[in-house]
Amino acid sequence: MIKNNNIFKLALLLLTLCTSFFAHSANKLEGVRVWAAPESTRIVFDLSQSPNYSHFTLTNPYRLVVDLKKSSNKVDLAKIANNSKLVKRIRKSSPPEKGTLRIVIDLTKPLKANLFALPPTAPYGNRLVVDLDGGSTKAKSQPSKPATALRDVIVAIDAGHGGDDPGSIGPSGMYEKKVVLQIAKKVAAKINATPGMKAVMTRTGDYFVNLNRRSEIARNSKADLLISIHADAFTSPQPRGASVWVLSMRRANSEIGRWLEQKEKHSELLGGAGEIIQNTDNEQYLAMTLLDMSMDRSMAISHNIAGDVLSNLGKVTKLHKHKPESASFAVLKSPDIPSILVETGFISNHKEERLLSQREHQNNIAKAVHKGVVKYFEANPPVNSLLASKSNTKHKVRSGESLSVIAHRYQISISSLKKANKLKSDSLRIGQTLVIPRA
Repeated sequence: MIKNNNIFKLALLLLTLCTSFFAHSANKLEGVRVWAAPESTRIVFDLSQSPNYSHFTLTNPYRLVVDLKKSSNKVDLAKIANNSKLVKRIRKSSPPEKGTLRIVIDLTKPLKANLFALPPTAPYGNRLVVDLDGGSTKAKSQPSKPATALRDVIVAIDAGHGGDDPGSIGPSGMYEKKVVLQIAKKVAAKINATPGMKAVMTRTGDYFVNLNRRSEIARNSKADLLISIHADAFTSPQPRGASVWVLSMRRANSEIGRWLEQKEKHSELLGGAGEIIQNTDNEQYLAMTLLDMSMDRSMAISHNIAGDVLSNLGKVTKLHKHKPESASFAVLKSPDIPSILVETGFISNHKEERLLSQREHQNNIAKAVHKGVVKYFEANPPVNSLLASKSNTKHKVRSGESLSVIAHRYQISISSLKKANKLKSDSLRIGQTLVIPRA
């Protein structure tokens, strides 16, 4: 009886160990998604559990090998949709040991690879993200232009979300990332059709762009303005109307503003926030630069442009608020580039979701944004720009501006500014229109 009891205990122990082993080795590869950008590619592996992984690269031919420990595969890798110019194919290979799933990514050239795991974030579960960077394409050298050459006003257009990050999803299933890209392309086309202006887009297709990278694209393009296009959402379907947002040094003081700030953090996780979350210097950098931004001209310009855009939006659609709103959005935190965020409407509202899907309404929104931007830059053209040369530049005095501030902005002397406007004193009044003489 004692012997049988010991055998039973041993069998029970073996069963427990086996159950524990199989539970631990039950990670499954459930999906693979490829998002191709012009100079990079993101591959997302959807898994049933948090991955235990390692990776290495090989040459002749170029390959990235990813080993998923204690994992199995449920995906037909031959049927993965792949539109990347950097990735030839994704396939299985012989594992180094039993229970390991080895995935090989065949590459077209040597690439920088960044891998990181992401926890479940609705609508996705556990993920392993592989970012492949092909490096920026350097422009061919061209003869240097004379220093006096007139330049275009550069406007960076940022379509929010993209790729793994769908943004908000409307009651009928419309993805924010899709509709804002359509509107952003229309805004860019109108900017490019305006003499003396040029648009640069942060993304032109369905892929995710790191929030820091969006500002970097604008900065590298020497943008005079960054416009981020979004479609609002809220926990209830009642709110509706377009709005324009500028950077706040503090958290938003409205309920919808706080909701949007949380949504942006959620978007970072969906799109892959590996760099943002792991870079602890990021918060320190922002804290320092935000202090400098309190009196920075870019914030004043952002407010002025936001007002011009909002007034034009009010002519083509319902407004949620009639004044620019403020919130702490990462895409607006570039200290050297005036930046605004345009919420084109509430995608969570049935009526506005239908409107946002209509080409005519999208075009009206794009026209309004374009008119607001053009209105500002025609009144305040940057020095040495084509817009500044078209006619005598005029400047409308705003609160807090003085002769010295205006003269510094247009790089002219105070005496020439006073002479052009026949001013006998240094006093100015808000709303006064000044003629800006050519430098």
